[in-house]
Amino acid sequence: MARKKQEPELNKKKINTDGVMGLHGSTTEQPISETLEVNYMPYAMSVIVSRAIPEIDGFKPSHRKLLYTMYKMGLLTHGRTKSANIVGQTMQLNPHGDAAIYETMVRLAKGNETLLHPFVDSKGNFGKVYSRDMAYAASRYTEAKLDPICAELFRDIDSDTVDMVDNYDATTKEPTLLPTTFPNVLVSANQGIAVGMASNICSFNLKEVCDTTIALMKNPDHDILETLPGRDFSTGAQLLFDEAATREIYTTGRGSFKLRAKWRYVKEGNLIEITEIPYTTATEVIMDKVAELIKAGKIKEISDMRDETDLSGLKLTIDLKRGVEPEKLMQKLFRMTPLQDSFPCNFNILIAGMPRVMGVGEILQEWTAWRTDCIKRRLFFQIQKKQERLHLLKGLERILLDIDKAVRIIRETELESEVVPNLMIGFGIDEIQANFVAEIKLRNINKEYILKQTKAVGQLEQEIADLNDTLNSPRKLKTVIIQELQAVSEKYGKPRKTEIVYDAPESAPDEEEEAAPDYPVTVFLSREGYLKKITQQSLRMSGEQKYKEGDSLLMTRETTNRAEFLVFTDKYQCYKSRLSDFEDGKASLLGDYLPQKLGFEPGENMVSLVLCGDYKGFVLFLFENGKAAKVPLSAYETKTNRKKLTGAYSDKSPLVRVLAMDADEQVVLYSTDGRALIFSTAQLLPKTTRNTQGVSVLTLRKKAALRDGTLLSGSGIVNESRYRTKTIPSAGALLKQEDAPDQQQTFEV
Repeated sequence: MARKKQEPELNKKKINTDGVMGLHGSTTEQPISETLEVNYMPYAMSVIVSRAIPEIDGFKPSHRKLLYTMYKMGLLTHGRTKSANIVGQTMQLNPHGDAAIYETMVRLAKGNETLLHPFVDSKGNFGKVYSRDMAYAASRYTEAKLDPICAELFRDIDSDTVDMVDNYDATTKEPTLLPTTFPNVLVSANQGIAVGMASNICSFNLKEVCDTTIALMKNPDHDILETLPGRDFSTGAQLLFDEAATREIYTTGRGSFKLRAKWRYVKEGNLIEITEIPYTTATEVIMDKVAELIKAGKIKEISDMRDETDLSGLKLTIDLKRGVEPEKLMQKLFRMTPLQDSFPCNFNILIAGMPRVMGVGEILQEWTAWRTDCIKRRLFFQIQKKQERLHLLKGLERILLDIDKAVRIIRETELESEVVPNLMIGFGIDEIQANFVAEIKLRNINKEYILKQTKAVGQLEQEIADLNDTLNSPRKLKTVIIQELQAVSEKYGKPRKTEIVYDAPESAPDEEEEAAPDYPVTVFLSREGYLKKITQQSLRMSGEQKYKEGDSLLMTRETTNRAEFLVFTDKYQCYKSRLSDFEDGKASLLGDYLPQKLGFEPGENMVSLVLCGDYKGFVLFLFENGKAAKVPLSAYETKTNRKKLTGAYSDKSPLVRVLAMDADEQVVLYSTDGRALIFSTAQLLPKTTRNTQGVSVLTLRKKAALRDGTLLSGSGIVNESRYRTKTIPSAGALLKQEDAPDQQQTFEV
């Protein structure tokens, strides 16, 4: 009798019937897949949609609930109230606790200086965004109200411009979005970490954003860089302009840029005063790093450094030793401390409940479409109200012809419930109009009053016609948005705080890099991503190379200690590094694990490593869909010391192999259905953009894909003419047994 197949125990876990794991009592078995679907996925979706990712109005739900509560409390027009009072009222919409609500208020407050345009006019100690240790006071000590700019957040919110939904216990209503009259999503910096995704949006100058939105509405092909030259932060500092990086962020919504502290040299005291620091760091972090470098002996030019921040603003003072050149010292500090820091951008925004990473142009297009819908709803609401009023006045106009008849009908009607029906019959009006007539005061039943009221009929009809004309005209709707943006820009626009530096001198190379000796080394790379750099002497004395269990050699190459290399990953990114950054290894060691050493993102895997040499030649990308892209290696040569390049290659198809070549060579492609093709890279034209999709080389049959590719010289193919083609794309030929590699190839790139 066949043994009954047992279900695997690893995919199930025991759960108590009372919902608590690990306690005594009866248990039930639940598959992990069901646990993920029933328990984990709702949590993940809740964090993404209802907590961490901002929406098109520029707010997360916690921000929106707090500001709307303050608006309903009348804090837009009235004086300040205790923060504790605001926190308590907000808990009607946000049940996550008073501490979380107050932290949200602190970030939105003017005193904290997090936002370029704070929404909360605060009084008291709200801490500082540039200080890690300066704690904000408790909510019972501080006061707050809404800043005047919040009038632009709530304009016409009572005119059905946005949807209103029930709060968590269905006792009141709250808006799903705030009808902001300007693209606040780009004006207010926002950061959030959800489940499996994150968002990091930098702030831009309000006037520049409004001007850019207007320019794009007038001309969709407008160059955004002309009106939006760079980011702007509440902490000021200097933005080191990089046109390529800026355009990448504006186009894709991803990338990074550098911020540098502002400083001045005071000759009288032989000291440096730092007055503005990058948005991404804090004064304590800078002080700790400088102290660490001084202690390690890497900085010897500083005799003292202190924090002199007071009510007048931030100030870090550095006392210099005699004979120190301030400019050289600051270049060194920029290179070694957070006084120069990078801001990574990830413009991930919820659009109709779906997270999307968008560039600046796409965000402004989405905002314009959403704002157009808000204005349409406002116009429709106004038309309805005016039509209702017009309807009542037309009923009143009917009784103007015979006021005595209306009085007689009301007087002669015995029952109150029959007054309205009798008026409807007597004048041919509907119930709403009859009710309106019946409610008129006795003193107002005269010709003068009724004439005065009905004079507005013609004006109302004209207003309704104008509103309908605007509602049905895309051009007029666009004009309304432009006028609102111009008004906001004129009223609330401020000069830039962050200075854009177009020709900043590059930081001098690190002394350690200058001192790095250049000597021959041999590089070994394993399939799992372990890299070993072994000197010639050590290699002669060593035995067999050691690898992790299940791992093996992927490539080996002779080069020099100062050589640069690129690591391409399956996330369309490229990491750049130098071999001098790695310690000399031995054959008996596993080596450095590249994903950890280079800082890969979670779930990111290495596809290929390329030694750059002098950045001559080109890189050949082979994709699963049978396409190949020939990109000059010089496209990856950066003037700055950027360690990571996003959009390193096309994301239209999974990457199979990367081959680096000094000159055109013969390449063999293998498909999953047992075919091979030999072609020359001279048949491909080099592409100037890194993320080009390439051209079709291997024609694939249904369900087949490009499996691998290598140089012909290392393929072991005997019958070369069988697989060679003069024109591409081509299907190749079935691979013969004698041409198939007996074992996994080791590729040199």
